[in-house]
Amino acid sequence: MTGFAGAWDATMEWLRDPAFSVFGQDVVRGDLLGNIFALATVGLAMRRTIWAWPVQIAGSLLLMAVYWSYQLGGSFSRQILIIAMASYGWVRWTQGKRATGDIAVRFATHRERAALLGAMVLGTAAFALVLAEWGVVWDHRWWMIAADAYIFVGTAVATVAQARGLVEFWAVWIAVDLVGVPLTFYNGLVFSGLVYGIFLVMVLAGLRDWWRRSTAAQRAAGRAPGGQESIAAGPRHLEGARA
Repeated sequence: MTGFAGAWDATMEWLRDPAFSVFGQDVVRGDLLGNIFALATVGLAMRRTIWAWPVQIAGSLLLMAVYWSYQLGGSFSRQILIIAMASYGWVRWTQGKRATGDIAVRFATHRERAALLGAMVLGTAAFALVLAEWGVVWDHRWWMIAADAYIFVGTAVATVAQARGLVEFWAVWIAVDLVGVPLTFYNGLVFSGLVYGIFLVMVLAGLRDWWRRSTAAQRAAGRAPGGQESIAAGPRHLEGARA
């Protein structure tokens, strides 16, 4: 047990050590590796490969270790949410792969789009109230609390939409990044802000790719994006959506 504890402490110390500095801000190894895994996750999601999910989980575990050592409870909890949602996505994509031989991607129906929007708005409002009531945020200005809640809820909504293979999950990530990028720079987290900026570029590319694939598949099947007919048609709308 002593050997395990010593190895754990040594690992945590290694993850906390600075890898380099950006504009005078130290970037610790755990944060660097976690963000590299996160960027890899976006690239793998663009290719619609199941490997996106275990890579995302590995990155979140690295970030959890860093956040725990720095006693950042909110960020630590966000990674738990990401791991739970990524596990759900991993199972769902695996089931889809076994059933059809490919990862299903499609446009959301009008009802699903309304559900995503409603979850973002209502979820953000509810979680902001929870954060304010429990006092677990370091900055108690209402807009900071709302932004923190928005990013937390947006992460959950985007991951669920990705698990369901909805093209709109990229749009949710864009909406999250549009708040996350200026917020991280405002808080002095230069490295994280730069990573968020890279995320935004990759997400835009991912949206274009999935949009193009799904549009081509639905045109071949004679359906309009987001139309109700695609529900009744079943998995046939995936034809032509392969890499």
